[in-house]
Amino acid sequence: MASDPHELRAIAERALEMIPEDAVVGLGTGHAATAFIHALGERVRQGLRVRGVPTSQTSADLARQLGIPLTTLEEIDAIDVDVDGADEVDPHCNLIKGYGGALVREKIVAAASRRVVILVGPEKLVPVLGSHGILPVEVVLFGLPFCRRRLAAVGYVSQPRLRDGKLVLSDNGNAILDCKVSPIDRPGELEQTIRAIPGVVGTGLFLDMAHAVLIQRGDAVEVRQRGVS
Repeated sequence: MASDPHELRAIAERALEMIPEDAVVGLGTGHAATAFIHALGERVRQGLRVRGVPTSQTSADLARQLGIPLTTLEEIDAIDVDVDGADEVDPHCNLIKGYGGALVREKIVAAASRRVVILVGPEKLVPVLGSHGILPVEVVLFGLPFCRRRLAAVGYVSQPRLRDGKLVLSDNGNAILDCKVSPIDRPGELEQTIRAIPGVVGTGLFLDMAHAVLIQRGDAVEVRQRGVS
């Protein structure tokens, strides 16, 4: 599996070809995004002028270490290119994200971007979203028990994400519920159903957001464009 950032160098380099001079770049979170941030840092040291909008504190810290200038959504009108990873990619370039816990910030950055480029290994490709069995949902702490009950009522048993026995909180201070799912026939309807629950901040469903998916197969890179079969 292409999970080590160093093993994802080829797709990171291909993504760099999509970054113009003076671009504002969304900096994703996770293995693939880490590989890209490292590659971007090298290019910045060679003279490329960009500004980054990180989707997590982890990505912000790494970007600063690598000398990538950062900006905020308050300071810019739009992001030129957002580069991120995904946990599942279906044949239509729809995604499930959030295994790394940054789903809400990642979705905001993607929505604010003119172009969204997703970097994955082939193990992330699925015939139908939900094939890996987990859909992350971010919820406010106060509503955690209520959201779990409402999710169960519509058929989705969930577990709060824990690490070392402690509740995992997003950078927004919210809890993450990992919902047990089967392959999702109507992801748009499911998104609306879950988002209608008071206390839900966002889901890991990223529908019609990715413009291109770069897939690393050994040393080769396959490029998929949304809407192009």
